[in-house]
Amino acid sequence: MKNPNKTKLPTMIDASIPVIFLVVLLTASVSTFGDNSSYGPNQIALLASMGIAIVIGLKNGFTWNSIEKAIVHGISLSLGAILILLAVGSLIGTWLLSGTVPTMIYYGLQILSPEWFYAATCIICGIVAMSIGSSWTTAATIGVALLGIAQGLGLSPEIAAGAVISGAYFGDKISPLSETTNLAPAIAGSELFSHIRYMLWTTIPSISIALILFLLLGFSESAAVSSQAITELNEQLAKNFSISPVNLIPLFVLLALAIRKVPAFPAVSIGAIVGAICAMIFQQELILKLAKNTDSVFLANLTVVWTTLFDGVAIATGDLKLNDLLSGGGMSSMLNTVWLIICALSFGSVLEHLGMLRKFLDVILKAAKSTGSLIASTVVTCIGTNIVTADQYMAIVMPGRMYKEEYQRRGLHPVVLSRTLEDAGTITSPLIPWNTCGAYMYSVLLVNPLDYIFYCFFNLINPILAIIYGFIGFKIKKIINVNTQSKPV
Repeated sequence: MKNPNKTKLPTMIDASIPVIFLVVLLTASVSTFGDNSSYGPNQIALLASMGIAIVIGLKNGFTWNSIEKAIVHGISLSLGAILILLAVGSLIGTWLLSGTVPTMIYYGLQILSPEWFYAATCIICGIVAMSIGSSWTTAATIGVALLGIAQGLGLSPEIAAGAVISGAYFGDKISPLSETTNLAPAIAGSELFSHIRYMLWTTIPSISIALILFLLLGFSESAAVSSQAITELNEQLAKNFSISPVNLIPLFVLLALAIRKVPAFPAVSIGAIVGAICAMIFQQELILKLAKNTDSVFLANLTVVWTTLFDGVAIATGDLKLNDLLSGGGMSSMLNTVWLIICALSFGSVLEHLGMLRKFLDVILKAAKSTGSLIASTVVTCIGTNIVTADQYMAIVMPGRMYKEEYQRRGLHPVVLSRTLEDAGTITSPLIPWNTCGAYMYSVLLVNPLDYIFYCFFNLINPILAIIYGFIGFKIKKIINVNTQSKPV
């Protein structure tokens, strides 16, 4: 091994080889395995590409010990998200068992019509996400129920998932409770509420256009089921669960915890536990039906709830589609997502440690002469970081650190950078299947990102609008005096 002090910076060819290799392998993975590509093939593609990058790094003088430390550090950044994922798996399971999700579906089928459904879904998820500051929690709770309602109404799950994600990320993005909304201004050096106000110039037009598109899709949708079919579905729900507004207690508890700024992991864990308690109180008939040993009521409750926490729940109604709707959850349901996250972050960490990502940035900055091209470059870098490192936090932190000096040098106010980081880094993360956010949305909504990507209108429009603003100079704040004041241009 060479001395780490004698490491060489990678050439553009060095930096490009692992990325090109990854793109080729991921394309082959998706074309060969389809929807199953996230269940192993993509992980192998990421690890194989990481292996290529490591070989190049060793050639450039990096030691295996330094590379290994970088991988371990990169994985450690995701441990918080992994804990949340496992807790969400338990929450989905207990909320199915407690009747929380079935109750939301039951009442939702009665008040949501096909014509307004997609737009209403987007608005509902936006309000909830803005209130609690979490797109993930919104998707795993309200989002899961709304996907169930879409299935009951015979609507497209892909469009419904796009509406859920559009609303969830809009609300998350403008919420002062959101982690990413706090992270972006912290990295760029702007103030939180100035950052949120400045984001409204891109988010409000983007969500408005998205809502119009969802309305058009809704009014052109021909519902595949009749009112009689909806009635039958509700009857099946009532037959298998004790349907009552009290089943919504876990939802209100979780919302209250989120509004009080309780961190995501304990909040979701408490929500799962409350769901388990409500199941034992309100769904005794279902628990006894699911229990293999009914000699002891206590043992039946213990085994069913315990199993639900780690392995989810499987409800047999006689209707296969309804069975799929009412079954799932458990920590085990998240293990494949955890596997994908670990592989993706390992690959991204190696590229960052070996200086390959920095190499791409140096080339980009040489071409970014105008303000518009600089903002466009930032957007592209954020999206590229989301693709390569597979983590929305890295897609904010890394480009933020890379571009901060250049924005200051060109006299651009920090809110321009912080807004751009969110317009591209946060927003595009759920569109990438192997990104932590894309993998998460797949695991809770059960719709492949490659299927819902074209319907995440807010997430697609927002980065484009940010680039347009940059080139036409609309709402691009510039610094007059670095120490005192600034003005919008």
